[in-house]
Amino acid sequence: MSRQTALIIDDEPDIRELLEITLGRMNLQTRSACNAKEAYQWLAREHFDLCLTDMRLPDGTGLDIIRFVQKNHSQTPIAMITAYGCVETATEALKAGAFDFITKPVDLVRLRELVKSALYLREPYTPVQMTESPLLGQSQPMQKLRNQIAKLARSQAPVYISGESGSGKELVARQIHLQGARAKHPFIPVNCGAIPAELMESEFFGHKKGSFTGATDDKPGLFQAAQGGTLFLDEVADLPLSMQVKLLRALQEKAIRPVGSQQEHQVDVRILSATHKDLAQEVAAERFRQDLYYRLNVIELAVPPLRERIEDIEQLSLSILKRLSGDGPAVRLHPEALFKLQNHVFSGNVRELENILERAYTLAEGEFILPNDLHISPVKTPSTPAQQPVQSASAGAGAGAGAGAGAGAQHVKTAANTADLHSLEHIDNLEAHLEDVERTLITQALEETRWNRTAAAERLGLSFRSLRYRLKKLGID
Repeated sequence: MSRQTALIIDDEPDIRELLEITLGRMNLQTRSACNAKEAYQWLAREHFDLCLTDMRLPDGTGLDIIRFVQKNHSQTPIAMITAYGCVETATEALKAGAFDFITKPVDLVRLRELVKSALYLREPYTPVQMTESPLLGQSQPMQKLRNQIAKLARSQAPVYISGESGSGKELVARQIHLQGARAKHPFIPVNCGAIPAELMESEFFGHKKGSFTGATDDKPGLFQAAQGGTLFLDEVADLPLSMQVKLLRALQEKAIRPVGSQQEHQVDVRILSATHKDLAQEVAAERFRQDLYYRLNVIELAVPPLRERIEDIEQLSLSILKRLSGDGPAVRLHPEALFKLQNHVFSGNVRELENILERAYTLAEGEFILPNDLHISPVKTPSTPAQQPVQSASAGAGAGAGAGAGAGAQHVKTAANTADLHSLEHIDNLEAHLEDVERTLITQALEETRWNRTAAAERLGLSFRSLRYRLKKLGID
């Protein structure tokens, strides 16, 4: 079996020699380049399993080489060697595509860990204990999200996962961990808003016996528990400012000091963070440190809300009901109940869908969950007009959505009045009546816009995807 090969790029002979000896002892072949020109020549001649590049070179920068490797040899992990304390440079390298960085003077223990992680990235990933991705859905936003996760898993860069409550941010973080080089090591999630402020430092960094009243034993912290793996900081915006300072130092130095200890301990942990708040707004309001924000938000990954992928609701519902049924009798979702779910604005996202179906599963009589079993309350204030499902009924009927804004909302209101929705005198079947009203409103909007679907969607306060779904459902050509 051929030995793996690493390319070392540094203009300092002593550094090159140190790296060659260290990697040689790890049974790697090495090639060396003292400048960018030599590096490009080696990359054109040979295939490499790993690249290490200095930031400053006589005829270029390490960032140029990182971008070149990302573009032309995307399967080759590359790490940056930076001067001590150059956090901005390291962050820029991670954004450019470096999977990790190491500072000078080179710590050989840290170097060996970095090399092992890089070589692990070369191995093909096999999904663990699952026949399908736990991130369900075939919508475009979900396909994009899964592709982004696969790419980010190959990096060691900190990732800030943004998204609304209940959208699945922790599940996304777990997938980044499981598909990456740290999958064999711990994944430690922590809700930053659930830890009392006075215990926060001890929880994160650990403490020594006798360091405070009640400290009867040495206790390792969350950083030590996640050693070699991933620490997921959920609701990171809830960290008090005093703790933000200490966390920033731990991330910059890659070291922690337990409460009551005089010594720092090196830690090798990848940081993933998330919050349902707008972290940039928290920085602007001076509730979150700007330097910590830039350290955590090297790469941002947005998790789409459920209302932006309504076509996934059916698959999600089937999966949830299958889990709820277990070994018992299967309970299915009636088509009218599915329609009602697809017209609901999920402010609580997938978590809300799970709660609705769990309650409906308990209340349902027979093999079908009917619309009345869902007990969905009308939602009057969706987030943005462009993300609203079509209004299928008046607020009193509560079939699932709020009105649009501006001219679109006024148009729907006028048409609804014309249809006389408040009168029950001539309604024999509510669901059929709602479909008739929806068909009337959509057809009217299409006619007024000369069947321009984009313009009609805007007029109704819908996304184009939502309108296209309804046209198909209602059989409108």
